Amino acid sequence: MFSGIVEELGEIRSVSRRGLVTLIEIKARKTLEDVRIGDSISVNGVCLTVVALKKDYFAFQAMPETLNITNLGSLKPQDKVNLERSLKVGDRISGHFVLGHTDCLGVIRRKNYIKGNLAFEIAIPANFLKYCLTKGSIAVDGISLTIADKKSNLFSVYIIPHTFKNTTLGFKGPADKVNIEFDILAKRS
Repeated sequence: MFSGIVEELGEIRSVSRRGLVTLIEIKARKTLEDVRIGDSISVNGVCLTVVALKKDYFAFQAMPETLNITNLGSLKPQDKVNLERSLKVGDRISGHFVLGHTDCLGVIRRKNYIKGNLAFEIAIPANFLKYCLTKGSIAVDGISLTIADKKSNLFSVYIIPHTFKNTTLGFKGPADKVNIEFDILAKRS
């Protein structure tokens, strides 16, 4: 389980495929602290298991299903990814509970300023809009955000400068795909 507060931007070192398994190596620093093989790490909001660990990078294995329903399948060397280590009992929850299980892919439709505030408008399949609660939480590429508005098959989120600078949202724009995980509490209603 995660909080949706990105700890670090990692960089894809390599992506290689052997049969059905894809090995993804990611360069990191802070996220490597206290991590062991078998630990869970959120990579763009997707819970993955550490299978190899070196001084300046770690590796994960992904199956076709994970690559097909997330944006991890399009990663290539030098791409940036959001990283967060799993929560420990007693940790402060600064975002919201994020499981690391992507519900769907969203597509950024618009990135603009509304009343001086940066906003992203993201399209999702219409059948998922029922989980978008105005002022409710949502994870976009593993980032805990608050839904500002929703209409048709779109929802919008405002991005503070800190989030823009310290997550992959600083590199994203219209037509980019993002992993979406709806708040577990919204899915219960």
